[in-house]
Amino acid sequence: MAESRAPSVIFDISEPAASLNSIRFHSDRHGNHNVHGSGFSGFKKRGHNLGSRSWIKIDHTGNSKVLELDKFTVMRHCSLPSRDLRLLDPMFIYPYTILGREKAIVISLEQIRCIITADEVILMNSLDGSVLKYKSELCRRLQTSKDQPDDLPFEFKALELALELTCTSLDSQVKELEMEIYPVLDELASSISTHNLERVRRFKGHLLALTQRVQKVCDEIEHLMDDDGDMAEMYLTEKKERREALTSSDLYDQINTSQNVRAVSKSAPVSPVGSCSGVRKLQRAFSSISSSKHGSFLSSSSGGENIDQLEMLLEAYFIVTDNTLNKLLSLKEYIDDTEDLINIKLGNVQNQLIQFELLLTAATFVATVFAVVTAVYGMNFEDSTFDNPSTFYWVLIITGAFCGILYFAFLIYFRHKKVFPL
Repeated sequence: MAESRAPSVIFDISEPAASLNSIRFHSDRHGNHNVHGSGFSGFKKRGHNLGSRSWIKIDHTGNSKVLELDKFTVMRHCSLPSRDLRLLDPMFIYPYTILGREKAIVISLEQIRCIITADEVILMNSLDGSVLKYKSELCRRLQTSKDQPDDLPFEFKALELALELTCTSLDSQVKELEMEIYPVLDELASSISTHNLERVRRFKGHLLALTQRVQKVCDEIEHLMDDDGDMAEMYLTEKKERREALTSSDLYDQINTSQNVRAVSKSAPVSPVGSCSGVRKLQRAFSSISSSKHGSFLSSSSGGENIDQLEMLLEAYFIVTDNTLNKLLSLKEYIDDTEDLINIKLGNVQNQLIQFELLLTAATFVATVFAVVTAVYGMNFEDSTFDNPSTFYWVLIITGAFCGILYFAFLIYFRHKKVFPL
């Protein structure tokens, strides 16, 4: 009786394990098909969600279509936290961002707000010209290079186009500002007026805002280049292939484990307690082997990350952005030089007004002296000067000569003190 019961107990333990592994195998295959197939076919449609937005989905072949998706669907599909989707929300003002996540790259540059995965780009739909240009240009490039070999992965093509359009847009805005502001500054330097000063003030505010935008893009690219871990996170195609290789190897190990357990259970009909413990030990051994293989594979792949490709891509656009920033700084220096010239001219005019005021004050003082003499003789008193009219003429002549000498004395004093050149 004991011998007849032992094989049945061992059979009952091994068969559910094999069936469970087969169920897991089929479920994993089905799950992978849903994720890597149509992209959003596995999710339920939410037609009347308050959080739904219009998105443009562009696959790796260059085909695009418009979808209505809520943020929870996008979060589940791209494995993103909610804070990353807030960066793409046009209702909030966030600095420019390029984030590398486990299965996606989140980009928020100018009006281009998108999520890049290893197979597709989910672009926030908008009527802005930058968004439409990004969509049409990306579809054109993907369809053109579909049959051509290219070493650049899909996610880097989408990232490169976003950086290219952003840098081109900022550079064109800088050129337009230069064409507008240089004539105004030259006109202001030749003729200072309130109208020209107001125009330069508006241009200077626009220049400050544009400088901040370019500086943010430059800082974001530089921050990304300084962190090798963030750049390694952006290799989505390589990580996807790595996950698929690990999944296939794990499934192979599970199948071998179930077969070995079944073989042990059929070839060793011992006591139930001993057989159960032997099966458990064997399962632990195979699980430890698979986990050690999984860890060694990840460590070898992560340790040998080659980020030169992405680093060269970012470095090229960092140089472009830095060149645009240098143009803005040169324009700001030109404005500062014009302001210094205007201040010098205004200071010169102020000095001339002060000189004129000094001359006028000296003339007023001399005239006051002459007026004092005439006022004294205008008093009602008796004097022999009034008996002879020619004598009074001599008094006026002497007083006028004295005032003239006094005025020239003031001029010589001002020249001696170098108040103004004469």
